[in-house]
Order: sequence, then C-alpha cells, then structure tokens
Amino acid sequence: MENKRQVGSAYEKKAAEYLIGQGFQIIEKNFYSRYGEIDIIAQDGRYLVFIEVKYRRDSSCGSPLEAVTAGKQKRICRAAFYYCTKKGCGDRTPCRFDVIAIEGGNKIIHIKNAFDFQY
Repeated sequence: MENKRQVGSAYEKKAAEYLIGQGFQIIEKNFYSRYGEIDIIAQDGRYLVFIEVKYRRDSSCGSPLEAVTAGKQKRICRAAFYYCTKKGCGDRTPCRFDVIAIEGGNKIIHIKNAFDFQY
C-alpha cells in the first residue's frame, strides 16, 4: 500500500502531464515555504499560475474541490506571495490560482481562476 505522499505525488505528476498537454509550461513542483506549499507553478500564456492538486478515490469523503478550503486558499496565497517576492516577479506579472481535482484516478476537473488572492 502506498502512503499518502506517494499517492499525492503520482496524481501531481498526472496533473502536470495534463497541464503540459493544455499548453502550460511547468516552472516548479512542490514549492515549499514557511507559509505553505504550492503543488505546481506554471506559465499559461502571460499568467503565472499557482495550482493546487486534489485527489479523491471516490466521493465518499466529498469532492476534491471541497478540500480546497478558505484556510488552504489563504496558505496558497501567502506561499505565492513569498514565491513572487523571492523570484522578483514584478507587480506587472499577472497571477492566477487554479485547482485541479482528480476523481477516481481518471476524471480531471481543471478550474481556472478558482479563487482570488487573499492575504
């Protein structure tokens, strides 16, 4: 039996492959800071996109989208702000927060601009 981290990594890889197929350029995976973690950071046209990946085997524990709570969104935003500060992204760099939900291993739901920046 795989542990949660291994399962998460496998589905983050699947999400990255999906994004590449959609024309995204992957910049970084699993960006960690003291403010939180960002699963995938990618470029989509002019947008710098911070992507949260959530997986659920089935709906018995709810939708993977429901797992991206307000608190989780806030942590992602803080980590994104830190990333932009650290990497020197200017105020002119448009950013977006997407969520990729994977249900049952195969169904991928990609919500662009899933939530707004909050600090």
